[in-house]
Amino acid sequence: MNTPPDFPVVNKHRKLALKLLVIVAASFAFGFALVPLYDVLCRMTGLNGKTSNSPSLSAERALGLGGIQKTQTPPSSRVDLSRVVTVEFVGTVMPGLQWDMQPLTSSLDLHPGELHQVLFRVHNRSDKPIVGQAIPSVTPGLAAQHFEKLDCFCFAQQTLAAGETRDMPLVFIVQPAIDKDIRTITLAYAFFNVADPKSLAKSVALR
Repeated sequence: MNTPPDFPVVNKHRKLALKLLVIVAASFAFGFALVPLYDVLCRMTGLNGKTSNSPSLSAERALGLGGIQKTQTPPSSRVDLSRVVTVEFVGTVMPGLQWDMQPLTSSLDLHPGELHQVLFRVHNRSDKPIVGQAIPSVTPGLAAQHFEKLDCFCFAQQTLAAGETRDMPLVFIVQPAIDKDIRTITLAYAFFNVADPKSLAKSVALR
């Protein structure tokens, strides 16, 4: 004689399985959400040297006729003439990317609130087109939230043809609200090969 199934036990097991599936799905979704949430937190607090980005303003609009290191005062900015901050520029290329990169300006003394433009020269040493992406980092980290990029090649992926050399502009403002104890800021860019996951992982680890 067959023993009838214990339906309450079966239902209990089904409910437990459903709960476990819901927990797994929620954990998976939360993992994806961590990246954008982390980026937002970094931009708000300057954590890990993330800088403020304002890609809507082009270099031509910001500087009129353009030009390297040309200085103007945006109408909404207040220039602090009582202070001088030195900004140092560094460019590196991650393994897996056959490019050379160097800032055309190694350092710049400025008053907080001034608008400046500098150029980074990038050269593709390979015999084929390559797509690269730059990741910026600011030191000290507390200065990042006051380092505002108005126009930057790091806002989008960059494609260089075989043997191509290009000067890429950065337009920025160091906001007057920056801590008065900060006298030197280092802005470093690391270019990685978009098609190389290892290069991407190493570049993200530098942030």
